[in-house]
Amino acid sequence: MSRVFRMSVASVYPLYVTKVEKKGRTSGELDEVICWLTGYTEAQLRRHLDEQTSFEDFFGQAQMNPNAALITGVVCGVRVEEVEDPLMRQIRYLDKLVDELAKGRPIDKVLRN
Repeated sequence: MSRVFRMSVASVYPLYVTKVEKKGRTSGELDEVICWLTGYTEAQLRRHLDEQTSFEDFFGQAQMNPNAALITGVVCGVRVEEVEDPLMRQIRYLDKLVDELAKGRPIDKVLRN
């Protein structure tokens, strides 16, 4: 798992964009979801992408949304709420939100409003 922690967010971000755009969503919506989860502004998100920040540092510096704990379900066969490692759980939260966005779930539901 530590290999995933050292990966840059920027290396995975284009895959997220492709996934949501294939389903008719926008990169702006993706950014909104990421910013909601992490507490980053759009500018801060761009800086992390430009600087090739690792997932470990990206989530280490984030101010996670208090409603992140409401994110439940299965990603890649794993229940996100049962992931024990806090960093891996945060990565799975992001994966789950991207999945929900790509599946056409309304943005207010994705953001747990």
